[in-house]
Amino acid sequence: MTMVQISSDGFKKPAQNPVLLDPTAGPRRYSTLQQSDGRDFGNGLNVLYDTPQRGAASPLGASLAQGRVGVNFAITTDGADTVSLCLFTEGDLQNGTVTAEVPLDPLINRTGDVWHVLLPALSKNLLYGWRVGGPFLPEDGQRFDETKIMLDPYAKAVVSRSQYGIPGGDGNCWPQLAGAVPDQEDEFDWEGDIAPNIAQKDLIIYEMHVRGFTRHESSGTSAPGTYQGLIERLPHLKQLGINAIELMPVHEFNELEYYAYNSVMNDYKMNFWGYSTVNFFSPMTRYAASGTANRGWDAVTEFKTMVKECHKQGIEVIMDVVFNHSAEGNEMGPTISFRGLANKVYYMVAPQGEFYNYSGCGNTLNINHPVVRQFIVDCLRYWVLEMHVDGFRFDLGSIFTRASGTWERSEVFGTSEETDIVTTGTPLNEPPLVDMISNDGVLRGVKLIAEPWDCGGLYQVGSFPHWGVWSEWNGRFRDVVRMFVKGTDGQAGDFAQCLCGSPHIYQAGGRKPKHSVNFVTAHDGFTLNDLVSYNEKHNDANGERNMDGESHNLSWNCGAEGEHVTRQVQTLRQRQMRNLVMALLLAQGVPMITMGDEYGHTKGGNNNTYCHDSAVNYFRWDKLEKDTTGFVRFFKLMVKLRRDNAVFRMEDYPSDWNLDWHGHGPGAPDWSETSRFIAYSLRRENKGDLYVAFNASHLPVMVTLPEHWSCKWVPIVDTAKFAPYDFLADDVPDRKIATEQYAGLLRAHTYPMLGYSAIILESVLDSYDEMPAAVHTTTSSKETSAASSVKEAAL
Repeated sequence: MTMVQISSDGFKKPAQNPVLLDPTAGPRRYSTLQQSDGRDFGNGLNVLYDTPQRGAASPLGASLAQGRVGVNFAITTDGADTVSLCLFTEGDLQNGTVTAEVPLDPLINRTGDVWHVLLPALSKNLLYGWRVGGPFLPEDGQRFDETKIMLDPYAKAVVSRSQYGIPGGDGNCWPQLAGAVPDQEDEFDWEGDIAPNIAQKDLIIYEMHVRGFTRHESSGTSAPGTYQGLIERLPHLKQLGINAIELMPVHEFNELEYYAYNSVMNDYKMNFWGYSTVNFFSPMTRYAASGTANRGWDAVTEFKTMVKECHKQGIEVIMDVVFNHSAEGNEMGPTISFRGLANKVYYMVAPQGEFYNYSGCGNTLNINHPVVRQFIVDCLRYWVLEMHVDGFRFDLGSIFTRASGTWERSEVFGTSEETDIVTTGTPLNEPPLVDMISNDGVLRGVKLIAEPWDCGGLYQVGSFPHWGVWSEWNGRFRDVVRMFVKGTDGQAGDFAQCLCGSPHIYQAGGRKPKHSVNFVTAHDGFTLNDLVSYNEKHNDANGERNMDGESHNLSWNCGAEGEHVTRQVQTLRQRQMRNLVMALLLAQGVPMITMGDEYGHTKGGNNNTYCHDSAVNYFRWDKLEKDTTGFVRFFKLMVKLRRDNAVFRMEDYPSDWNLDWHGHGPGAPDWSETSRFIAYSLRRENKGDLYVAFNASHLPVMVTLPEHWSCKWVPIVDTAKFAPYDFLADDVPDRKIATEQYAGLLRAHTYPMLGYSAIILESVLDSYDEMPAAVHTTTSSKETSAASSVKEAAL
């Protein structure tokens, strides 16, 4: 190692055989000089670092070299003529100036398509990017641009703008992005963190937006809209009974991507949801209370802290990841990273250079290309091993099954027969990327959830290639439950299947109920409240003349559109919301709850709020705390009921052994086209039966309950009742009186149900047999030997 001096820029450069900074024209470049006296070369620039060395082709990205003797930089590019490593101080980055540039020698610093260099004794507090030169031939799919500096796809921390929603200098919404050079001091104390490793069937997922969760002033957090704010509000999730959060995109993205004045709202449109990734290895810095401090590494630390605190609460962290496209968009979009490195490798490019658009967002990542699928696997492993996340939900997951550009079977299986050539975008039965993830020693052990459709019309609910480890967002569950609960004919049979974990969809493929992620609402579409309040979307606030968003919502406003309605309509809406929650939380499979639905958040009928950084997307803590209708209480108790009863979380599909179907009378289900009534009873181990019924008709009905010798039915839930009598939990002060109101009817094995209502009853040993108080515990409805013995003893 040669002697070094420190320059005014904070870089290091050797006194022997130095590399001189040329501060004259444009971006600063280096030229090798034969000097060894370490003198000042002018402009206050001195020695920067030891002479660049060859470096290694692996690992990709910027990494501390073995023995921590420097930093190794490696990047993959295809067809490039020249590659230079650009270095920035934070000040120069903000000023749009390259501090220093190191050209790479293709004979020394290149192995195959990987360019690499090692910089020994590199100064701390630096940022970096890549300048790549080559042909600009869009018709041939090549889009190199030497005037741009590319962000490293493998950068672990990314810096650009420091404040959320605030453009850079001169109003620039896309200032230069740069990766943070790793520092040996960038370490994190996990305090022995161990993943909760919750069984898939026991998950209760909460889909949430990090910024939206605590951004509203009523959150009362020290850092609203951040990972830190989320940590402070974890007690709510714990009290609600959540054991897994699914974070809407937290990879680095540009919230100003759609920045434009919205005259309708007199504000500016944002990319609030974040489904447009800039970098897949780094957490969103502007979601951190620390922002871009310490070159973005503090944001990494804050994210890790959030994961660690979630795990302490027994809550897993699932990331919503968007590997189907990037923020570079179509041919009119910015050149940020992939496009300027290897456009034909990273994107599905058509013969004339256009971008295939199965994502609906301008481009489609070339997912099954060997380089790209290795990149994705590397990325996922990083988030599991280094960031300790517990799983992933893959946005537009069906794109994972499409053949890559110029895909040939020889790329995977080593044969070159002409018959093996597959057209770009063709669905594959055994897609290489899904295969790699499913059989990876790390990734097959985490939660893997596919959104099994894409914007190219490929719909794979029930048929997504799974290798036994993938779950799916069950879009059919959403549609069927919505239709049945609002009284659509012809849905009774399908609704019953949904309650059983959708065996008609998944059983033939060898999967179990746990592979169905059930949901009634999600970030995209109506909220639970709006689902029962609007027949039509009301997206005028988006400034797109109400042309955006889904028009087929399967919603029902319960008799009047909007918020200002009669008390009768309000009452019916509350009942319907409870019915939908019951269907979601009692069904076999994994329920997913949408942030804000637990208190009835409304977006005013807007089913596509992607562009609003405002209260329309913020969790309203003031609404939660008021709970004027008792809906929050009902929601929590329903979650608790599910968690307390394994019969709603079966490993396999229900059968005749533990489930009986009923109609208005016991054992007589009505599966006709006009049926709007479903009832069933479930047998529990060492507990009484549970009877569940949904009346989706506008007409009331008197149901006849199954008779159980020595047992009587006791009401637990009736969505037709006002709070707190909708759920007769221990907190109801006159619970005994409320229960006894129906004692006469229940002894006659009957129960009245209003239209659009649902009930849950429990069978318990009947007190009129004068059993001792000690045996007044619930028992199985089947006359087991234990139950018979208790009966005999009591007599």
